[in-house]
Amino acid sequence: MKLLVRWIIVSLALFAAAWIVPGIRVEGTAWIVYAVMAVILGLVNAIVRPLLKLLTCPLIILTLGLFTLVVNGVTLWLSSWVAVNWFNVGFYVDGFWAAFFGALIVSIVTVVLSALVKEDKE
Repeated sequence: MKLLVRWIIVSLALFAAAWIVPGIRVEGTAWIVYAVMAVILGLVNAIVRPLLKLLTCPLIILTLGLFTLVVNGVTLWLSSWVAVNWFNVGFYVDGFWAAFFGALIVSIVTVVLSALVKEDKE
């Protein structure tokens, strides 16, 4: 159940990013695109993001953590590329700045929605 809630939250966050950021667009059946993209983004965050954070650790420390925003943008951009080229999912991110601001929106919406959906500790 926890994984399903997380998946829905990330899908809604991707919808918000596509709605707000001009350089992000969706083609095809939108709810399927957001659902598949949420899975792809989760996999990229689980596999590639730790490697990127390890490689950019000095920059993250030097910028007091702000470079993590760049890493988040790169992972969204990479997820979009994987979705379009490997899975034929119509989630397009036009350039780094669209990815940067899209990742910022996804992060904010995810934090807010996760805070609203508090889970019982059992």
